[in-house]
Amino acid sequence: MRLWRLTRAPFVALDGAGPEQHGARYTSLGRPVVNFASEPGLAVLVALRYLPRDLAGIDEDYVLGWTDVDATAERVPVEQDDDVTRQLVDNWLDSRRSLLAAVSSKVLPEADIVMMNPLHPDAAGVKPLVTRPFSFSECLHTPPMLERYGNRK
Repeated sequence: MRLWRLTRAPFVALDGAGPEQHGARYTSLGRPVVNFASEPGLAVLVALRYLPRDLAGIDEDYVLGWTDVDATAERVPVEQDDDVTRQLVDNWLDSRRSLLAAVSSKVLPEADIVMMNPLHPDAAGVKPLVTRPFSFSECLHTPPMLERYGNRK
């Protein structure tokens, strides 16, 4: 399974340290987890959700990365109550019963957020990300036809 991440270059390690220190949408504070997207476009959308609408001044060291993982993700139901979903994922992490778990993305429900438990024994065999530079300004620039004809509504 190919999994995608859009992150800043200093944070490409697949150790779950960020969510452990700061928490994450589907896990409680203090729990390491590595969040991936099932599609590269979802990785971009998720990152955009946490950035200011005016992207001026954001860090320029983003990378889009992927890794292939030979595992099947356990499906975690997304509950109406985020606390219930968080508890289900926390229980999955604690049990270490599988390397990966997937939830439908809140940003794009047709795709998945795939979480990796870095404390699972198979995590040591996951290859580091293959990355390329990613620029929000290049990705989100105004296309020439809109510059020429204006934004028609």
